[in-house]
Amino acid sequence: MNTLNYKGYTAKIEFDQSDNILFGNIIGIRDTVGFHGESVSELKNAFHEAVDFYLESCEKAGREPNKPFSGNFVVRVDSALHGQIASAAAHAGKSLNKWVADTLAQVVHA
Repeated sequence: MNTLNYKGYTAKIEFDQSDNILFGNIIGIRDTVGFHGESVSELKNAFHEAVDFYLESCEKAGREPNKPFSGNFVVRVDSALHGQIASAAAHAGKSLNKWVADTLAQVVHA
């Protein structure tokens, strides 16, 4: 997945073949914040400007901006898999939470 990060906000990046531009939208918030650029450099600058403008607009309007991801989420799995995960975590000498976080980080950064 192509993403950018700035001030705790994450944007998903895509390419529009018809307009020959890169564009993105901030993910993980209820508001819609988009931006685009013709080069990676332009795209990064546009993303930073979009986040800064969003935060400034919220402040001027006297409302809290949507927060990016909290770091907490619930995952439901089959009880047998839950047991296998707990066993793997114990074998690794980690808490269940730490083992899952480390495993997900490895997959995302692979």
